[in-house]
Amino acid sequence: MKNDTALLSRQTRWEGVRRSWYKFSRSKVAIVGLVVALVTIAAGVFAPFVAPYPQHARAFVDYANAMRPPCSEYLLGSDPSGRDILSRIIFAIRGALKMSVGVLSAVVPLGVIVGLVAGYHRGTRLEAVIMRITDVFLAVPPLLLALAISSVLKPNLFNAMMAVSVSWWPWYTRLVYSMASSIRNEFYVQAAELVGASKTHIIFREILPNCLPPIFTKMTLDVGFVILLGASLSFVGLGEQPPVPALGTMVADGAKYMPEQWWVSVFPGLAIMVIVLGFNLLGDGIRDMMSTEEA
Repeated sequence: MKNDTALLSRQTRWEGVRRSWYKFSRSKVAIVGLVVALVTIAAGVFAPFVAPYPQHARAFVDYANAMRPPCSEYLLGSDPSGRDILSRIIFAIRGALKMSVGVLSAVVPLGVIVGLVAGYHRGTRLEAVIMRITDVFLAVPPLLLALAISSVLKPNLFNAMMAVSVSWWPWYTRLVYSMASSIRNEFYVQAAELVGASKTHIIFREILPNCLPPIFTKMTLDVGFVILLGASLSFVGLGEQPPVPALGTMVADGAKYMPEQWWVSVFPGLAIMVIVLGFNLLGDGIRDMMSTEEA
């Protein structure tokens, strides 16, 4: 009997996955976003193996091949130091993915937990304190706050992650708070309270599972936004430092050679645009899929 129940449960889950994929695959732009996201992740993970010139991602100089336009040897051209732009973009993608993973790993648990606590204790002094602090952070534009924090820290990838994290957690707090404050009035939550369930059990076992789809959708959308914010910091010199490649730094360094040597700045900028657009399309597809399931 237990084996039959387990088999039925697995079949039900697999059928749910198939239905979700069918709904997701009906959107062409969502598939495009998925392909872009997968290619981006693969490029970042396997950068040393897919980059044409891995050594160009470090301190490297080859003035004989400096400022070469796109050609068969350098598909996206070379920079003033003779380094292959394509190889440096691929390695810069790795840093951008580290930024997004690091930021989301920090802000999602913090923002979700704080939002759950505030939503469950709605109408209390605890909720008022938490949400007023959240409103203070939300009142400051994320880029401005990240720039202010980064400017007083040593410019590197870790400190850029910290700066972005400080400006990003309130958005998850506000999202989860609005959902948790509504869910806490549902009958199954009230039933759990009547049978003596602890607040921890109610928050994390009754309320949190119903908040996961919007959280996951926002995480997918935020990957692109965090990469864009990280590129903005590196553009002004507050991100990863040379000779480590960073997309924003490459755009800033190449801007001085516009318009004659346009490829030095244009291709890193296009890489940022494609990556952010891809993750946004993927997030939109996931959101539409989940909204269809709920309907």
